[in-house]
Amino acid sequence: MTVDLRQGPVSSAKLAQKVDRAVAPLSVGFLLFHRFTLGAFANFVDVLRLAADEGDRSRPIRCQWRIISPDMSPILSSCGVAISPHERIGDLRRFDYLVVVGGVLEEESLLVDERFDDHLRQAAEAGIPLVGLCTGSFVLHRAGLMGGYKCCVSWFHGSDFLRHFEGLQAVSDQIFVVDRDRLTCSGGASAAHLAAFLVDRHLGKALAAKSLRIMMFNEAAKGETAQPTGSLQIVVRDEIVKRAVLMMQHHLEVPLTIGRLAEKLGISKRQVERHFRSELRGSPQAVYMQIRLDHARHLLLRTEKSISEIALECGFCDGSHLNRIFRANYLRTPQGFRSQGAWHERDTIPT
Repeated sequence: MTVDLRQGPVSSAKLAQKVDRAVAPLSVGFLLFHRFTLGAFANFVDVLRLAADEGDRSRPIRCQWRIISPDMSPILSSCGVAISPHERIGDLRRFDYLVVVGGVLEEESLLVDERFDDHLRQAAEAGIPLVGLCTGSFVLHRAGLMGGYKCCVSWFHGSDFLRHFEGLQAVSDQIFVVDRDRLTCSGGASAAHLAAFLVDRHLGKALAAKSLRIMMFNEAAKGETAQPTGSLQIVVRDEIVKRAVLMMQHHLEVPLTIGRLAEKLGISKRQVERHFRSELRGSPQAVYMQIRLDHARHLLLRTEKSISEIALECGFCDGSHLNRIFRANYLRTPQGFRSQGAWHERDTIPT
């Protein structure tokens, strides 16, 4: 499916052509990489859209946004929805910010696109602030534009991928980072809060709050707000195990079989098991279960989701399945754990 954002109400299209920078004080250009994360882009642009006009009319009066690309081909997102660019890349100085939305980490080669590099460097030389949404920060770093800057990275991406970005000053305990003319966020809902930060800066707090309220956020979150993550920290040196753990963290709701995990790693199942036992003295199945249970514990204590919802999010068949596994490993039910607030306890990897 392709979404063509070039089309819209005739009045809006005409207005977009007539509006100049004096009328629209906030102008943003978007560069979407192949298999970009649609949620991060949608959250960011919707904050701009809602702040741009009265009510929910979506006219680009106070804000302008354009999706630019080296060509006019639709750009495929990670979920399969494609977005059509507004226009080819031209004079970037017309933008107050250039926003880069990155792609899927398991296909790290997709974050490299030489067609974008020169444009990004030209924008930096022109003093245009660069924004990295989700893995967009890695794109900026690969282009040599994050040297000396702090960069927000999602906890979900882990140390395995960061090894490809030597020198990156990664911050993974807050939702976004503003370091001079580099702004980065961890993706998802944090993209909305980063966009609200920019709306507040250029258009005022009231419009930022209005956008977030319509999007069902209670209030704007500051950049230093902690990322919502589980507490499990698996520290390993083995590169195979690092990559495997990262994939496990990426597949919680529908867990991979160890055979499928091995296939993605390009090695045999037996080799995966040998690496895990050598590095962690446990099986990959046990580590995977601990990752899922740890996320369940996080959700039990940090959210109001039902046991059934948590079970499905963590890859269990239903609430009863989670209850049985949880009790076997922690000698208490999920509800009992939630009631006792035992977040500080440290549990061993299930055997």
